Amino acid sequence: MSHARSEYEDFKRIAPDAYELVLALGQVAAKAGLDKQLLELVKLRASQINGCAFCLQHHILLSERIGVPLDKLNLVVVWREVPIFSARERAALAWTEALTCLPGGVGEDVYAEASREFSETELTYLTSAVTSINVWNRFGAAFRWTPAKRPVAANAATS
Repeated sequence: MSHARSEYEDFKRIAPDAYELVLALGQVAAKAGLDKQLLELVKLRASQINGCAFCLQHHILLSERIGVPLDKLNLVVVWREVPIFSARERAALAWTEALTCLPGGVGEDVYAEASREFSETELTYLTSAVTSINVWNRFGAAFRWTPAKRPVAANAATS
């Protein structure tokens, strides 16, 4: 079992300027009007690839709060294998994987698919969202931030 080297709160305390910059970058895509559920799927997928338990749990909980369907949360890891994701979501997830796993670069087919589904402005902001979660993942995975615990339901103690 791994242990935290430091925590999310430590990052805010130790490097508040870096924290604020990464936080701001993560917010611009939603402020630009990209669908928040789509952005959460992107953040989940990048966090899965990067092995960031803190970010994965954070975005699962946030996705649940904003109404991302449970089937999508459960199956985003195998999004290519199931028909529940829209063409737009598929393009965003492929774009996310290409940007997160850069050694092979971003292929023309992935770029073409993303360009069909997103305007130039939307694709630029989607790229900022993918970039942001990858930055967060680097901090969370490097320092092994402890994932948040799921709140216990009020009636859970009686079952």
